[in-house]
Amino acid sequence: MASSSAAINQLSAPIRVLGVDPGLNITGYAVLQSDPRGPKVCEAGVIRGKSKGSLTRRVAEIHEGLSEVIENLQPNMLALEELYSHYQRPKTAILMGHARGVICLAAASAGISVKHYAATRIKKVLTGNGRASKKQVQTAVVQELRLREVPEPFDVTDALAIALCHYYLVRSPGIEMAGKRMAIGSLPPGSKVSLPALPSS
Repeated sequence: MASSSAAINQLSAPIRVLGVDPGLNITGYAVLQSDPRGPKVCEAGVIRGKSKGSLTRRVAEIHEGLSEVIENLQPNMLALEELYSHYQRPKTAILMGHARGVICLAAASAGISVKHYAATRIKKVLTGNGRASKKQVQTAVVQELRLREVPEPFDVTDALAIALCHYYLVRSPGIEMAGKRMAIGSLPPGSKVSLPALPSS
């Protein structure tokens, strides 16, 4: 009986998840929280690095920017997309590994757990199709979060998708097994929306 009560409490506990789309030049972030109507966007934006700066400086900027987001918005969990790089571009994987490392460090320093998701799993949770197109994922994000338009830059949309995937898997653990599909509609071409972003360091 105690374990049942614990499970119910976990599902009803407030959720504030930080989704991060890592990049050395632009890192997208999005914070969602639970709301009676469903997941709600607290803030979303980008951390911009100095493209001509050294690798050391760029990862420091990511760490500083994300630490500021965590301090200001107080998420209780962080979600990241699993690292993927084509075998012909091993250097990309190494560079992205640096960015992911400082993101995980910022989370660990704040005592926040980190969950990693494959891109195919994120797509499946949001659309019911692990091979969904980027446009289908964007449409699902807009509809599920009740946004008027697709957020730009796309780093923000990706961060929202990652956060939304984690939100649903925490709130409804059986969502994948139940074969739930989100409604996929269409949006007017050229749709844009501006969301809050952190200033560049």
